[in-house]
Amino acid sequence: MTQNPDAMQVSYSFGQSHLIEGNAAPTDLLVRLRLPQTQAARRPLNLALVIDRSGSMGGSLLKHAIRAAQNVVDGLDAGDTLSVVTYDDAVQTLIAPTRVTDKDALKAKIASIRAGGLTNLSGGWLRGVELVAAQAGPQVVSRVLLLTDGQANVGVQNTNILTKTAAQKAEAGVTTTTLGFGSGFNEDLLIGMARAAGGNFYFIQSADDATDVFGIELQTLKAVAAQNLTVTLTPAPGVTVADVLSLYKPGSDPLTFDLGDMYEDEDKLLGLTLNLPALGGGSHGLLGLTFRADAVRDGAIQSLSGAVQIEALAAPLGADFTSDISVTLDLARLRIARAKERAVELADNSKAEEAEAVLRGLIRDLNSAGLQEHFEIAEELEQLEHYAGRIASRRFDNDSRKELRDQSFQGLGRGRADLQGRGVTVDTAVLALPVVDDAAGGVELLCVRDGGRLRVKVVSDGFDSGMNVQFPRALRADGARYVVGGLDTSVDGSFYRVTGEIRRVVRPGESDPLQGISIGGGGQTRSRSASSGVTKAAKTAADLEVTDTSTGGILVQCVKEGSKLRARVVQDGYEPDWNMRFPRSIREDGLLYVVDEVNTAPDGKSYIASGEIRRLVQSN
Repeated sequence: MTQNPDAMQVSYSFGQSHLIEGNAAPTDLLVRLRLPQTQAARRPLNLALVIDRSGSMGGSLLKHAIRAAQNVVDGLDAGDTLSVVTYDDAVQTLIAPTRVTDKDALKAKIASIRAGGLTNLSGGWLRGVELVAAQAGPQVVSRVLLLTDGQANVGVQNTNILTKTAAQKAEAGVTTTTLGFGSGFNEDLLIGMARAAGGNFYFIQSADDATDVFGIELQTLKAVAAQNLTVTLTPAPGVTVADVLSLYKPGSDPLTFDLGDMYEDEDKLLGLTLNLPALGGGSHGLLGLTFRADAVRDGAIQSLSGAVQIEALAAPLGADFTSDISVTLDLARLRIARAKERAVELADNSKAEEAEAVLRGLIRDLNSAGLQEHFEIAEELEQLEHYAGRIASRRFDNDSRKELRDQSFQGLGRGRADLQGRGVTVDTAVLALPVVDDAAGGVELLCVRDGGRLRVKVVSDGFDSGMNVQFPRALRADGARYVVGGLDTSVDGSFYRVTGEIRRVVRPGESDPLQGISIGGGGQTRSRSASSGVTKAAKTAADLEVTDTSTGGILVQCVKEGSKLRARVVQDGYEPDWNMRFPRSIREDGLLYVVDEVNTAPDGKSYIASGEIRRLVQSN
């Protein structure tokens, strides 16, 4: 450990007591940078919440987003500044920059948000940036939180332009964090913006997960200890940097890495693969490392800087050769995150066999190293196997892709355990399990949602109900019960492994939790049958069945055009300007409807509403 006078702590390890003398081979290096918690008061937050209120957010999605935003207000102090922007096809400043003194008033304004039309993501985000920039300065932490459930279809829609603009705004002092809700958003855009801006990205797969995710981000912002951390490497002769495993923004110098914000008592990891020459016995200086960051010290922003010389001892392989398991595990997590990113890239380019090979190759390497005896790595192995299987069977769907991209982003950029391995998509494999009506003769297990993950716990007596159970990822579904032949305890005694046949348990009189689960959709849906023809009209809109969610249907809004009331689809993937054959008797200006089906009319340039029509009522 090197202690810099400015209190930046830097340590490094190759994961082993020494390098092998005379062995020229790629070698992994892990550098940890940390700023310990100080007694100084945190910097005030200058925060803008930019909330998508487009039609597809109607119902439970928007309700949960509102609740999460209100919880953010509760977590702020009188010294913090809050702005709230909402957007559909129009942009509204709901709350101009305001000190958080009257929390009830702020929460009441947020509660007034209602769903509307299309998705002017760029307009809403830029308004939020503008409001934050007006209050920005070195004494505050300035950030925009951009939430959306869809894809930009109004305003600037080009991913490259938005990503480049996010980087420019970050250079001017405003960082952006992006939050993708549901399965309709463009994860490449949101991750690209977050990376370019030095912010965070979150996949909110379940509406119930929104409050937890907002809470994590707020906690993160309160713990910002330094910003603009950059690291520059100077390899010794014969040494080259072959790969960088961590998330970073490249600088003008290829060996300078922008690692973004540092959080109190949270390690910032820089994982490297070095190509080393054959080393003789003794100590060798391999790499020079310099760093700088902007931190608050004594009420002012100070530049922290320092230099570390990275050295290693080369000696013959012998009995004194030992390894540091904590370093091995951290490097493994970084390699897993990189493999997931690479698999998505290959799958996107129709190279499914190569994508599968990347994941399965890493599975073999991790098992060969014995890392399956550590629960978090064992869970990652299940994730890798799960996604490799989906890619191989050509079932790598939208939600699976989002999960892998989210897992990769968190694994490369953050060290928080509660952000690792998130994902709740249900695989069709669970439906193929045999079903029994009791757990007699075996051990009963229960799958539960833990934050954004699916975990399996033991229910039967005689076992530790607090311990996790290693269980195939493809067979997990929230609320499902299983019976297995038995459980083995891991080598370190920290978790169980399943043995024997796996069956599902559905007892007489109990509802099956898999009824209504959207396979590959990651959540619960209510299935409805849709007729193939034009929907039958109710007498008035008041006669329609009411729903508070658009899940499982198509969202339509009635808008006034001149003297006429038109029905328009306000959901991504449809033409927003096409007319629709829609019952006139139920048309009311501004009203939102959920339609079972929307079909293209024979003319090829208009729509026909089919099946049942319900009226969307957005509850507070």
